Amino acid sequence: MEPTVARTGPPLADLSGLLDGVPGQRAPRPVTRPVEEGPRAGRLRPPRIPVPFTLSYAAVLAVTSYVAAHADPDLVHALHQGSSTDVAHLLRTPVLVLIASALWVAGGLASPFTLGFLIVLTALERRVGGARTAVVFLLGHVLATLATEVPVGLAVLVGHLPDSSLHRLDYGISFGVAASVGALAGLLRPWLRWPLLLAFGGMLLQDLIAFTDPLTNWGHLIALSIGVGTWPWVRRWSRERADDRN
Repeated sequence: MEPTVARTGPPLADLSGLLDGVPGQRAPRPVTRPVEEGPRAGRLRPPRIPVPFTLSYAAVLAVTSYVAAHADPDLVHALHQGSSTDVAHLLRTPVLVLIASALWVAGGLASPFTLGFLIVLTALERRVGGARTAVVFLLGHVLATLATEVPVGLAVLVGHLPDSSLHRLDYGISFGVAASVGALAGLLRPWLRWPLLLAFGGMLLQDLIAFTDPLTNWGHLIALSIGVGTWPWVRRWSRERADDRN
């Protein structure tokens, strides 16, 4: 413990003489305050980062997106392939690829999921905290990935799909973002919650109807449903965080 000295307020002798003669009044006692000495004296605390998880994650995505945009195409393809959560990789190194695949943005920083990531995760983290936001994101990312890739593996096993489907390229943050949208909706007022779900869910349904990438499109809808399923958790977390602040 560093040494402290007591500093008293201004002399109160004059106030004592005035108040001692008034019935029911007593002179106030001198107030003492500890004053720090040593190397910490006068040092300001560093500013608190409001959403550390979102900002740190966004910084990582900015780096990987820069690499994807400027590195040699063959190297980028190899990195994406090594991070892919296809069936073959999930059977060999499931934990590694589930983490690595979430370090890339499919489509780069121009993807609409990049803006969605920043807005949605910032709002969610401010309500429930960084660790719990990470839990929601990972639930959507992991469970939606397994829900779409496991049927592919089974279809190949019974001969309904070719063996090449086991190496289908699959990476990105979109499943985690979709789950975060679903979770955040549960914390909004009804007049904002349902329009958000209808607008986002409608966009995902349009992508599915277009049938350009049905497996990924189904994954987005599954991830959104996973986020909606976390409403009891995120609402309790939000109340706990609000009580802690009070």
